[in-house]
Amino acid sequence: MRDWAVGTLAAAGVPNPEVDAELLIGHVMSISRGQVQARAIGGAVLGLEDYLAVATAVERRAAREPLQHITGRAPFRHLELAVGPGVFVPRPETELAAQLAIDALLEVPHPAPRALDLGTGSGAIAIAVATEVPYASVVAVEASPAAFIWAKQNARELAGDNLRLVFGDLADVLPEASEAFDLVVSNPPYIPQGAIPRDPEVRLHDPEMALFGGADGLDLVRVISRRAFVWLRPGGALVLEHAEQQGPAVRALLEADGWRTTMTHRDLLGRDRATTATR
Repeated sequence: MRDWAVGTLAAAGVPNPEVDAELLIGHVMSISRGQVQARAIGGAVLGLEDYLAVATAVERRAAREPLQHITGRAPFRHLELAVGPGVFVPRPETELAAQLAIDALLEVPHPAPRALDLGTGSGAIAIAVATEVPYASVVAVEASPAAFIWAKQNARELAGDNLRLVFGDLADVLPEASEAFDLVVSNPPYIPQGAIPRDPEVRLHDPEMALFGGADGLDLVRVISRRAFVWLRPGGALVLEHAEQQGPAVRALLEADGWRTTMTHRDLLGRDRATTATR
């Protein structure tokens, strides 16, 4: 069954077909990838019910439905997030933004730092920050009703009382929050409006609201820059994820708005994927 699954996914152009095949089989059988590999070596045969379930899952993945939609889970740092239609699937590269946010909070000199995650989606960054800096209070804002439902589920399953979810547009929410936060972090939509995502998983399944950021991809970054400057205390930190080629434009935009010490950071693959600045 494993070999058939790998071949089917490879023929469909799925990246890393071995990994996805083993994860799908493991998901159906509630076993680890290592156990899947061991059973394949040992020549274990699936029962009819499991065989049909695996075949269905593999066919869905071959049609380029995201793996995470099929399993219902997406790993992010130490978390396993619930995801599905209507919410952006968190990517490994976003862990860089989460780490930068956590590092910034750990450097706050007072004992009760406050963080704000704008466009939280599944809640990935906010929950990572809230659980890894448990003495901080975190507010997460999301404007999509579908994504907000997923964020609420993940917060209920994974986070504690130090995380608060707010439904609303990031340009309008929290009017009372002047100089109330030590950190603002966001993974906003940053794909230029005319660009077509290459991967079918993104193009066909990620919500457009989480992808496109206007003509140059930076419309929401401009809004965040202005609003975060009000919401942050002096010395507070801003963390923004963006596309690899957008670092110079993001830094220029932030500096024009009065931000200090702007710096673009590389992910584990050496790509410029996040920019930080100081209020």
